[in-house]
Amino acid sequence: MRKIFAVMALSLLAANVMAAVSPDEAAKLGTTLTPVGAEKAGNADGSIPAWTGGIPKNAGAVDSKGFLADPFASEKPLFVITAATVDKYKDKLSDGQVAMFKRYPETYKIPVYPTHRTVNLPPDIYESIKRSALNVKAINDGNGLENFTGNRYYAFPIPKNGVEVLWNHITRYHGGNLRRIITQATPQTNGSYTPIRFEEEVAVPQLIPDMDPAKGANVLTFFKQSVTAPARLAGNVLLVHETLDQVKEPRLAWIYNAGQRRVRRAPQVAYDGPGTASDGLRTSDNFDMFSGAPDRYDWKLVGKKEIYIPYNSYKLDQPTLKYDDIIKAGHINQDLTRYELHRVWEVVGTVKPSERHIYAKRHMYIDEDSWQVALVDHYDGRGQLWRVAEGHAQFYYNHQTPAYTVETLYDIIAGRYLALGMKNEEKSSFVFGFNARAADYTPAALRASGVR
Repeated sequence: MRKIFAVMALSLLAANVMAAVSPDEAAKLGTTLTPVGAEKAGNADGSIPAWTGGIPKNAGAVDSKGFLADPFASEKPLFVITAATVDKYKDKLSDGQVAMFKRYPETYKIPVYPTHRTVNLPPDIYESIKRSALNVKAINDGNGLENFTGNRYYAFPIPKNGVEVLWNHITRYHGGNLRRIITQATPQTNGSYTPIRFEEEVAVPQLIPDMDPAKGANVLTFFKQSVTAPARLAGNVLLVHETLDQVKEPRLAWIYNAGQRRVRRAPQVAYDGPGTASDGLRTSDNFDMFSGAPDRYDWKLVGKKEIYIPYNSYKLDQPTLKYDDIIKAGHINQDLTRYELHRVWEVVGTVKPSERHIYAKRHMYIDEDSWQVALVDHYDGRGQLWRVAEGHAQFYYNHQTPAYTVETLYDIIAGRYLALGMKNEEKSSFVFGFNARAADYTPAALRASGVR
């Protein structure tokens, strides 16, 4: 009987603590694998080149507002996929992309350009990644992290299962403390829209000098979002403490309502709670393509795949564009987009029988070089494809940081969509490395932030 209990105890331990990789496996980082865990070699026919270190910090000019020049501006598409030719390329497209061609056969297109593996990160981030590989373990059935200390980035650069791949997206490098002014649009079916303007901050505990270590121990990021337009929404402020283990300690969120002049706890800012000013077109965990706790899903790792994903989207970010140039009926202006062939991790999340979520299944494709989610197909409870997400990525070469230019989420049933992250008409591009203070990320600070 004692042996049986011992075996059971070991089994439970194995189920709740997923081991870090061995030193021999970790040694692949920077050799056969890139320092972030991607395959360094190109593919068989050369359409995906080998990673040779990414592009340099001076790859292009930076204007007075911080917008980046397109280092590939002279390139022309290799070909353009249309509804007439989509069947020829279906093996390198997601089901959601194929559905977009069926929904918008006259206007939707995918311009495919040469592939450039542009991503490279600062040396200290590479050191942090190797430390994560050797030390970090998943606990609580993969819903929390153990030994994730110091500069906390890329928990599982050599992942063994689907939830570990997802954790790499959640814990990826954002360039340190980040400020941005962005615009969101939720167009009607005819393309008309009212811009929603946000001022946002993301700060990490290890880069806040006066942060109490005990308060920051289970916090991955602090996030503050102020709505500044339109007038009917201006002054509302959201504060989120994004916890590492949201089963043990759920995400903490507060909202300052300018009309009521009150700060309230906001437990609805999680999972499938409605996204800020999204007209019901996205959930809270649609933000950043996926954010928050992974615990409501079983995450299956399908493997690696080569597909066409939005990439190096510098044209879409040019400050010469107006939002009207981007927002069109049905979908964004695809003439401004750029897709490349890249290797991705394919992960399928299925809602656990004991849980609920409006998305019964999420089929994800995650870029191997940046660990950013590139595409997501969302299915409803009937198994019907419902929403198709595309993360139009660019690499901020001057700060060695991958990020999104625009996140789109298409409701192919309703014929509407959401576009989040545009900044073409704003006074500046992203501001990296600002000085954050612990006092700015407390509920007490919200009211002062939201005064009209």
